Amino acid sequence: MTIDTATQQIVKIIEGLLFVAPEPVTVNNLASVIQCSAKQIETALQQLKEDSQERGIRLQRQGNKVQLVTAPELTDYIEQFLGLTFAGKLSTPALETLAIVAYRQPVTRPQIEAIRGVNSDGVLRTLISKGLVEEIGRLDTVGHPALFGATFEFLRYFGLEDMDALPELELPGIEFPSDGANTDEDGEDNGKNKRP
Repeated sequence: MTIDTATQQIVKIIEGLLFVAPEPVTVNNLASVIQCSAKQIETALQQLKEDSQERGIRLQRQGNKVQLVTAPELTDYIEQFLGLTFAGKLSTPALETLAIVAYRQPVTRPQIEAIRGVNSDGVLRTLISKGLVEEIGRLDTVGHPALFGATFEFLRYFGLEDMDALPELELPGIEFPSDGANTDEDGEDNGKNKRP
């Protein structure tokens, strides 16, 4: 694919900005700084993603935020260069919970517990403290339970470019207990409790 000079310049600027950014950057922030449209940014991001496939960096994306990360296949070299050792592995309950959050996000603690069949408070606290899961909102229902989702650290930990890079899974349909969030004005179940 041939790209025009303006797009090449935007790609170059984005790469420099993301290189120095201490945290993920929104597409709108990039558009504002570069003074171009979000569509131009998206085109340049796609080009940067394609260009980086053969290099030591990757473009990582979650929703409207992007960042540059090192290529996952370089992990051993980077750990050796920086003198890093990975101190802890995730337990089986933590991996179960993390998989539920990643594939079903946004998800509440009661929904996680309905799938796992056990209390998940401690496991969720551990995943939050490790930065792999975060609260991304509140459900608009009685009690306003927290909604959890995967973080950029989750993507980095598993070497994923974005959530679409997760392996395909055939998940069984699960009917969650009604907490009032998925009922219409008459209190009737509107069918949103059923997950694919």
